[in-house]
Amino acid sequence: MSNERTQWLMKVLQPEKTQASLPGIAALTEDNLAILIGIDPELYRSELKTMRQNAKDAAAALLDEPDIGKLVDQLPLHNHAQIVVFGDSLTADPQSWAVILAEMLAACRPNDALTVMISAVPGETTAHGLVRLGESLARQPDWLIFFMGTNDARTQGPNPTKTIISHEETARNLAEMRSRAVGECKAQRLWLTPPAVNEEQVAAHWGLTRFGVRFRNADVAQVANHVRGLGDPVIDLFSALGAPPAPELLTDDGLHLSLEGQKRIAREVIRGWSAL
Repeated sequence: MSNERTQWLMKVLQPEKTQASLPGIAALTEDNLAILIGIDPELYRSELKTMRQNAKDAAAALLDEPDIGKLVDQLPLHNHAQIVVFGDSLTADPQSWAVILAEMLAACRPNDALTVMISAVPGETTAHGLVRLGESLARQPDWLIFFMGTNDARTQGPNPTKTIISHEETARNLAEMRSRAVGECKAQRLWLTPPAVNEEQVAAHWGLTRFGVRFRNADVAQVANHVRGLGDPVIDLFSALGAPPAPELLTDDGLHLSLEGQKRIAREVIRGWSAL
């Protein structure tokens, strides 16, 4: 199995997260998880180690950029601030922008005792997110960063124009997430719009086509509009990354982010967040 295919399976099929409610899941070892998704355990461990190191290296590279280190210092975070990042597979990736962000904060502001909790489940829609949001709110974080909605724009089945969550329901779900965050915790909120996809790559990918998955940027754009309309600070990745994003920002499925794409999002988050 190629490294590219292995990493794709590890990003998309994370049973410890997608099946977290099942008894005994939390006790599974890395070897168990590897077997569940059909990967040799030794290869699984090796790739996981590589991806985690990639995140550390990406953080170091970003901090070496002339302005980024200064902007990290300017983030509106007091000592012992707790940040919860709430998302789907774009955030659950072992080398995601959120992991890179956590590494940057640890390296640049070690004395501030900042914590980043990543609450992200591959494949989730905003409807799924509403179900599990309470756990994150109960932590009473200082900041909530939402990066949800890409999977709402997914089409799956004989009708290539019918998203699995209607745009009206997406708008309601996002508004309910915001309402609950306002009413149930003290956190300040920051939202990321879903980025565009490469439709042709999505349609041709060996893994996505197996499940009949398709995406249209017209649908992703509507989700992004709903996020922009919430009235909270927004980092507009759909506009910033382009439609479709540059090839180097995506993996070969046209949907998930390459390491370079994850670094780009971390950079956009630092720039947008520090300006608040």
